[in-house]
Amino acid sequence: MASLTLKNIKKVYPFNGDDAKKAKKRKKGDEPEKKKANLQITDEGVVAVQEFNLEIADKEFIVLVGPSGCGKSTTLRMIAGLEDITGGELYIGNRLVNDVPPKDRDIAMVFQNYALYPHMTVYDNMAFALKLRHAPKDEIDKKVKEAAEILDITQYLGRKPKALSGGQRQRVAIGRAIVRNPQVMLMDEPLSNLDAKLRNQMRAEIIKLRQRINTTFIYVTHDQTEAMTLGDRIVIMKDGFIQQIGTPQEVFNHPYNLFVATFIGTPQMNLFENAELVKENGKYAVKLEGLTVELSEAKQAALAKNNVAPQPVVLGVRPEHIELSSTGIDAKVDVSEMMGSSVHLHVTAMGRDVVLVVSTMNMTPAEVASLTTGAAVKFDFAGHVCHVFSKETGINLEA
Repeated sequence: MASLTLKNIKKVYPFNGDDAKKAKKRKKGDEPEKKKANLQITDEGVVAVQEFNLEIADKEFIVLVGPSGCGKSTTLRMIAGLEDITGGELYIGNRLVNDVPPKDRDIAMVFQNYALYPHMTVYDNMAFALKLRHAPKDEIDKKVKEAAEILDITQYLGRKPKALSGGQRQRVAIGRAIVRNPQVMLMDEPLSNLDAKLRNQMRAEIIKLRQRINTTFIYVTHDQTEAMTLGDRIVIMKDGFIQQIGTPQEVFNHPYNLFVATFIGTPQMNLFENAELVKENGKYAVKLEGLTVELSEAKQAALAKNNVAPQPVVLGVRPEHIELSSTGIDAKVDVSEMMGSSVHLHVTAMGRDVVLVVSTMNMTPAEVASLTTGAAVKFDFAGHVCHVFSKETGINLEA
């Protein structure tokens, strides 16, 4: 097994045709252009990934997550050797592999679209890589059957891919990868083609698989639920840059900036741009629409350590951390969504939309029924659930 080190990795896609002509027309001192995805454009081309630094421990499960076009799949393909690295250094173990071909990197990759050979049986698909290595027949048979047992697909070994469901095909694709016993397992959005029920099932299967095979996993997804449930650490990306690296709990409880705060968590965090950070009697508090909330001791210490001055701020509060109360901020219910154990309330407060997740566990049926469209409610929140961001930079003032 192996650790990985990515040092200042950069990927630039050179211009072609008309794009190259446009680049030449720009003057030397001109600012780099921005595209729809906000990727930087230089004279070299479009910068898809830059300043990517990451240390991955042996047997760690790392998830790269972010919106489309953020550079996560490009990063994975550079690790696999399917994309050239424009700048920086990539080490697998202690070996520099920038110029090492994919077949010699001792990695295996599971693709989004399964990439199974339709004319081969499941057994032959799983055995294919081992046959290319001229492995002994008894070793191939042993490894294929062991992988099939781990993935619960033994009964399908004689079938062809067209006779399998989406979830079964994905298991075969994973099985084909693990028979090689690779140092690093790469997965590029392997569950995105499955329906919701199968995704949940396969997510659990991957967690079980990770416990049974000792290898390093790097997993790419745009689905934050997959990221939060699978990863030891999450790497959140945007526009080719890393925004934050941390455990699922760290990025949820301590988002580094506004992008991370709104990207992680469902429903996404409420942001109040008319809040103010004040300091009264040596204590930090936030003021919002006549409501003053003193921050928790941990937040007090973090803000004091950073010498944060009182200032207008963007206040973030997650929907599940807002509570209905008899006093607080006035709101009117626009939409009420019954989710079983909770109600998602979309309300208008202070002239903007706010989302609340209200637990129904301790509510009477009459109280739940009263939360209908047009109902007047009040809400507030505690100091330990407040996230305070700079209006200028969008960075968490506790960071």
